[in-house]
Amino acid sequence: MDGEINGEELRALLDEDEARVVDIRSPNAFERGHIPGSENVPFPSLVDEVERFEDDERVVTVCPKGKSSVQAARLIASYEGFDGRVDSFAPGLTGWEGALESSDGGTQSANEGPEAPF
Repeated sequence: MDGEINGEELRALLDEDEARVVDIRSPNAFERGHIPGSENVPFPSLVDEVERFEDDERVVTVCPKGKSSVQAARLIASYEGFDGRVDSFAPGLTGWEGALESSDGGTQSANEGPEAPF
């Protein structure tokens, strides 16, 4: 793992299409709301799917509070076929200040109360 990044850094990477953003939550949580442009690879599946990232130059892992994503970033970084940079999104989705996409095509704030997608 190379490090942790904040919301401003992640937004810049997304704006420039310079990172693959991997949300490691369950599929149901991901469907309820996720950072636009991210993809879902649930943490339990990551070991079996880590080779998907071997050609990526930059990967950012995301979880609800920024703790599990550190472990996911370490797993990707340890894969011998991966030579890129991998970071964890430090604040997690609770610290994302932008809108979230849902699988039904809608958007919502990351902090919308009891229905928040964490």
